[in-house]
Amino acid sequence: MRSPGTNLSQRRGESAERTALRRPAEPGTEPWLDEKRLLDMDNFVKTLAEAKSKGIHPELAGSVIPQFAANWLSELSGGGGGGGRRSDETPSEGSIAAWMKKRFLVETLVGLLPPEKDSLPCSFLLRLLRTANMVGAEPTCLADLEARVARQLDQATLRELMIPAFSHTCGTLLDVQLVLRLVRGFVSLDEAVKSGAAIAKVSKLLDAYLAEAAIDTNLSLPDFQSLAASLPAHSRASDDGLYRAIDTYLKAHAGTGKEERRELWKLIDTRKLSSEAALHATQNQRLPVRAVMEVLFSEYGKLSRPADWSGSLSGPAAPREVIAQQQEIRRLRDDVGRLQLQCHALQVQMDRLVDRKKRGGGIFKWRSLLFKQIDMTEEQDVVSSHTPLVWRKGRPLPARTPTPRWRNSLS
Repeated sequence: MRSPGTNLSQRRGESAERTALRRPAEPGTEPWLDEKRLLDMDNFVKTLAEAKSKGIHPELAGSVIPQFAANWLSELSGGGGGGGRRSDETPSEGSIAAWMKKRFLVETLVGLLPPEKDSLPCSFLLRLLRTANMVGAEPTCLADLEARVARQLDQATLRELMIPAFSHTCGTLLDVQLVLRLVRGFVSLDEAVKSGAAIAKVSKLLDAYLAEAAIDTNLSLPDFQSLAASLPAHSRASDDGLYRAIDTYLKAHAGTGKEERRELWKLIDTRKLSSEAALHATQNQRLPVRAVMEVLFSEYGKLSRPADWSGSLSGPAAPREVIAQQQEIRRLRDDVGRLQLQCHALQVQMDRLVDRKKRGGGIFKWRSLLFKQIDMTEEQDVVSSHTPLVWRKGRPLPARTPTPRWRNSLS
């Protein structure tokens, strides 16, 4: 029979171990974090499951899991891990066992991840999500990872977000639908969780991703529009990145129609374009004419507003800047006036052409019928000159004397 002192010391030891598990620590400073013990995958999973059941600290788990998981999954090391394999491809017989073992490890790791936000870096979660898609993990496992990444999407980088499409059913090189789900998951978070800085980071990240995905000629216009519009309009402080993505899409998809270009331009708020982007847009021949007009009017409004209050200031404060602004306003006003005159002249010409076509349509029609009737008459004359009889409605008629092709002039 054990003495009360022995039970007391045992309880104190268990309490100390539980307390150690709940505070952050570096790998190797705790007894259960023995590297020799954790180098084996089965022991690692078993040890981590036991530690989680005892209440391991989230930060401690977040430091241990990425370090040791990279021993068996090279894709989690952060070095790229190769191109991978499409999820619907069948691996060779020699690699089936390794493939299934890798899939089991991924699903097991996801089950052991701490639920707390920021317990694991977003870069590791994205690499794990990429690997899970590559090995064809269970949908519940993928949904769990996507939800974790969506909560920390403002910490993601463009390189980690460019996950290739591992399915033949996806025609694009990048998994655009995956990023669309991640952005929508971020938008659906509570307003208390999303800060203004986080929304700004995600908007810049999304515009950069759009510019990279737009190069793919297989990216459809609805997919591009859905991804660009997945963030609310107020989330972008500037639309320069979105304009760059749209311009890249139009370069790669030269066959985009006029109506489709207008739909793309509806995503842009001209008031949020910088002067450099606006200048580029006014000279961009890939944009519809209406878009160029909107940019010119927007820039005219931006310049006219400071001119209004600058003229009311008392004293000679920066007269050169005021004069330069006024000159720029006059130049823009002249440009807009010339464009309006040109548009009006084109519209008048179009109206005249349409009206002339409507009025001349009957004349052209009667002319064509008249020439057709003359040709038919000449053909009948040629036939009658070679045959003695012409059968018309079952009755023979005497052949006519052929008339000359050109009648003698009366003069």
